[in-house]
Amino acid sequence: MVTYTNQPGFTQQSLIRNFCIIAHIDHGKSTVADRVLQLSGVVSQRDMHDQFLDRMDIEQERGITIKSQAVRVPWVKDGTEYTLGMIDTPGHVDFTYEVSRALEACEGAVLLVDATQGIEAQTLSNLYMAIEHDLTIIPVLNKIDLPSADPDRHAAEIANLLGCSPDDVLRVSGKTGEGIRELLNQIVDEVPPPHGQSQAPVRALIFDSVYDPYRGIVTYIRMVDGELKARQKIRMMSLGTVHDPGELGVICPDMIATKALGAGEVGYVITGVKDVAQSKVGDTITTETLPAEQPLPGYRDPQPMVYSGLFPVDNAQFPELREALDKLKLNDAALVYEPETSVALGFGFRCGFLGLLHMEIVSERLSREFGLDLISTAPNVTYKVTMEDGSQHLVKNPSEFPDGKVKKIVEPLVAASIITPKEFIGSVMDLCQDHRGQMGTMEYLSPERVEMHYTMPLAEIVFDFFDQLKSRTKGYASLDYHEDGEQAADLVKVDILIQGDKIDAFSAIVHKEKSYTYGVMMTKKLRELIPRQQFEIPIQAAIGSRIIARETIRALRKDVLAKCYGGDITRKRKLLEKQKAGKKRMKMLGHVEVPQEAFIAALSTGDAEDRDSKDKIRAAKKSNE
Repeated sequence: MVTYTNQPGFTQQSLIRNFCIIAHIDHGKSTVADRVLQLSGVVSQRDMHDQFLDRMDIEQERGITIKSQAVRVPWVKDGTEYTLGMIDTPGHVDFTYEVSRALEACEGAVLLVDATQGIEAQTLSNLYMAIEHDLTIIPVLNKIDLPSADPDRHAAEIANLLGCSPDDVLRVSGKTGEGIRELLNQIVDEVPPPHGQSQAPVRALIFDSVYDPYRGIVTYIRMVDGELKARQKIRMMSLGTVHDPGELGVICPDMIATKALGAGEVGYVITGVKDVAQSKVGDTITTETLPAEQPLPGYRDPQPMVYSGLFPVDNAQFPELREALDKLKLNDAALVYEPETSVALGFGFRCGFLGLLHMEIVSERLSREFGLDLISTAPNVTYKVTMEDGSQHLVKNPSEFPDGKVKKIVEPLVAASIITPKEFIGSVMDLCQDHRGQMGTMEYLSPERVEMHYTMPLAEIVFDFFDQLKSRTKGYASLDYHEDGEQAADLVKVDILIQGDKIDAFSAIVHKEKSYTYGVMMTKKLRELIPRQQFEIPIQAAIGSRIIARETIRALRKDVLAKCYGGDITRKRKLLEKQKAGKKRMKMLGHVEVPQEAFIAALSTGDAEDRDSKDKIRAAKKSNE
C-alpha cells in the first residue's frame, strides 16, 4: 500500500488534480478506474477485484455503475507527488443527475469512448455537460486490445467533435492497463489545479451523501475555499443548522480520518445525524465561528421523469415497504414517493423515478435487500389538466384524472438524440413517427454513422420505445434524452371495467389515436388472465361513458341434465330454465375475484412479460380452480 508524502489537509493546491471519468454505459469507466487504483498502489494486488469502486451487489452483477464513487490516489511524475481526486460516474441516461453532481467537484473530465463502438448518444450528452461546467476535456479511446477495435476511425470522429487532432486522442486498454500511465501523466499536465482561496472563510460544496447504519449520514464534500479542521463546528448555509462533526477525512479508497481538509481537496464529513434532510446535496458548508458571506451556487433537486405505483402483494407488508423506502431514500436522493390507495391493489406508494432503469433498480433492491414481494404498475408521466370551469389539476396517476369536461391536457416533452448506423435511418424514422416524434436536425458523425434529433412526448419514451429501437437497429442504436418543455395534446383516459366496475389499476392516459389499440389489448389480456366464474363476465374498455372494446369470459356450465336418464323434454327444459334464472341472480349478486397473479401479469411490461406471461396466466387460473 502507498503511504502519502502529501498528508491530507496539508497538500499544496498546486499539487491537486480533481477529475471524473464520463462515458456511455458499458464503455469501460469502472475498468479504467480499477487500473488507476492498481497502478497508483492504493489497492494491493491481493485485495483487487473487478469493479472495485462499485459497492452494491446489483452493480457487480449487472456490470453497471449506479452511484458515483469518489476516491483519492497519489501519483508521482518527474519526482513530484501529486494528489489525484478521481470520481467514477454512471453512464446510463437515468443517472445523468449523478454525473452533473460529480462535474461540480472537478476541474477536468476524461471522456472515455469504446474503440469498438465509437461515440454514443450518452457520450455526447456527458461531453456537453462537461463543457457547460468549463472543464478540461481529455479524450481517450478504450478497449484498443479487442480484435474488433477501430481506433483510427473513432479517433477521427472524436477529433472532429472536439476540434483537435486525432493524435491528441489517447489510446488505452482498461483490461490490460496499456496507456493508463500516459493518461495519468496527461491529467497532471493538462487538468488545472483548484482555484480556491486557502485563507478565505471556509466554503465546501456537498456533492453527495450516503447512509451508514452505524455512523449516520456520511457527507461527501469538495473544499472550495479555506481549511476545515476536525472538531470544528460547521453550519449548513441553506438550512441554517449547526453540527459538531465527529470525523473528517478522505476516501483512499477506504475512509481515512484526517486532522483537516484544505482548499481543493475532496473528502467526507460525519456529523452523526440520522436524517438525510440535514445533509442536502448542493448546500454549502461553512464554519460557525467565521462563516462565509455567500453560499456556493448549488444545483437543482432531481425531478422525477417517470411515476409508478409500488404495492406489496401481501397488504400486511405495507409498514415494511414504508420502512424500506425510507432507508433507500437515505442513499438515493432522486427517489420520491408518497402513499397511495388502490381499490384493486390496496395500500402502496406512488414513486417517482429518473427513468425505467432507475425504477427497475429500486424495485430489485426492495425485493432483494428487504425481502418484499411487490406489484409495480405501468409507468406513466405527469400531466397538467385544465377543465372547462378553469380549474387545473396535476395528474401523476390515471386514477387522479378529474371527471367532467376537459378543456386542455398538457404533457411533458423530451429532446431525444439517437445515434445509429446509416442503414437504419428509415427504420428509426418510422419508429419515431409511430411514437408522435417531430424530427429536428440530422448530422453525420462519420460516413457510416448519423445523429438524429427528435422532439417526442415523454410518455412515448418510457413504455417500450428503447426496446423497439434496439430491435429495429439490431442493437446498434443508442438513445439519450432530456426534458424539453411541454405541449397540449389530444389525450384521453381509458378505463377498464370488469362487470361494470372500474378497476383503477388498469386505467391509462393515452393518445386518442391509440386508445382503441390499448383497449383491445387490455381486454384480450384480461380475458386470458381472469379465471372463469359460474356466471358470464363482461370486460370492457371505456372512454368516459363510451365503450370502445369488449371481451366476454364465458360462464362455467354445470351439467344439470346429468341426472335425467330419460323422460319428457319439458322436464329437461324446466331444469335449464331454473339454472338460467339462478345464473342471472348470481350475476347480479356475484363479485369477480381477480387474482394477484393476474394483476402482476397484466401490469408487467417489456421482456419480462414476454418470458413469463404464459406462466402467470397458468398460475392465475390454477389459484382459482
